[in-house]
Amino acid sequence: MADSQAGVKYFVLDTSVLLHNPGALFNFADNEVVLPFEVLEELDQFKKDTNDVGRNARMVIRHLDQLREHGHLAAGVRWNGHGGCIRVAMEKVHVPGLSDAIPDNRIISVAWKLKRAGKQVIFISKDINARIKSDALGITTRDFESQKVDYETLYSGFRNMDVAGSVIDRLYADKRLMLSDPALAGIHPPLFPNEFVLFHGGSDSSQAGLARHIASLQALLPLARAKKACFGVLPRNVQQTMALDLLLDDDVQMVTLMGTAGTGKTLLALAAGMSKCFNEQRYERLLVARPIMPLGKDIGYLPGGKDEKMAAWMQPIFDNLEFLLVDRRVHSGETANVEAKLKALIGGGKVVLEALTYIRGRSIPHQFMIVDEAQNLTPHEIKTIASRVGEGTKIVLTGDAEQIDNPYLDANSNGLSFTIEKLKSSELVGHVTLERPERSSLASLIVREL
Repeated sequence: MADSQAGVKYFVLDTSVLLHNPGALFNFADNEVVLPFEVLEELDQFKKDTNDVGRNARMVIRHLDQLREHGHLAAGVRWNGHGGCIRVAMEKVHVPGLSDAIPDNRIISVAWKLKRAGKQVIFISKDINARIKSDALGITTRDFESQKVDYETLYSGFRNMDVAGSVIDRLYADKRLMLSDPALAGIHPPLFPNEFVLFHGGSDSSQAGLARHIASLQALLPLARAKKACFGVLPRNVQQTMALDLLLDDDVQMVTLMGTAGTGKTLLALAAGMSKCFNEQRYERLLVARPIMPLGKDIGYLPGGKDEKMAAWMQPIFDNLEFLLVDRRVHSGETANVEAKLKALIGGGKVVLEALTYIRGRSIPHQFMIVDEAQNLTPHEIKTIASRVGEGTKIVLTGDAEQIDNPYLDANSNGLSFTIEKLKSSELVGHVTLERPERSSLASLIVREL
């Protein structure tokens, strides 16, 4: 297809981009999207998978089938009124130095041919090695960035502020500090809803205060000075105190917790869920879900039935639940009793442990829902999961953006980072980044030094 306008760009998409976000086909507005035929072959291989990758592959195929009704994909189909075009490249090209036996090389060769023809071509891929190869060939190469954030400047959910000691006294005496207060005149950027402020008393380093911004009141409300236990768990640092404040607030319908290993993300979320479900009976059940991301294998690769397979991936959750159910005033001889308690809760449907594979398509009302290891999900997957949330449900996303098992995600593009940054302005959402490992002295040393 000849260029219909000057300056048109040719975006050659790798399979990884479409498996990450099926809507990427339509993200390039007034330019031409080129899909090498090899991409269709790879989509065909993935379409039978029962996981999100398979669903994404099928969605892309359906998009292409709908486009086919409006023209020939080999010639290019215009899909909007702004010059946007999607074309399937059928030609085979040999690039000197690249083996034709490798699928990635055959995809890159299409971009190489367009560049040789003098076109303004950009190769888009989530595969780092494919980007390195194409860049080495002199092709302009990019990651797919429409759903990326800057991890280095990611919203932490709190900030520090030096004030006079009298301001802290007034905060606790009046039980609030209005945003119009002169003491907050210099605060910049403006506070986000549910953002915490840790006040330091200027010259008096021992004086401190902690407050949360309640947007509907246009005020900062203080958190209690005394630490309160939640289902037997006491917060060990100020970020854990912030996290519990959000987890126990029914008006905050989504909480995101990010932090390195041992910072207490999952334990705090489970403690709050147990307290809300069993002590307060605010929710009907506690639902805990995790993505199945063990070296990219599906749950079906493990022996046994569903429950036996789930036990392996849910063992970290079991460990935390058993810890919460133990009466720590009694000697550890009650292990068998704890296991019986946990089996009774699961058997009675009060605690549900689920792989995310089984969440899609359900409606989840009146539940305290925890999605653990959310850093292994794409933004599209988190959107799909969160849209399952029904009336009266609270959802908690926990994860560590520095420990990602999904080969096509990184700290900037994973669904947890994306959700934190995009929803920080909502009064329904709260976030805290947990900074200090509390699992043990050894765990803290390993995280800090290795």
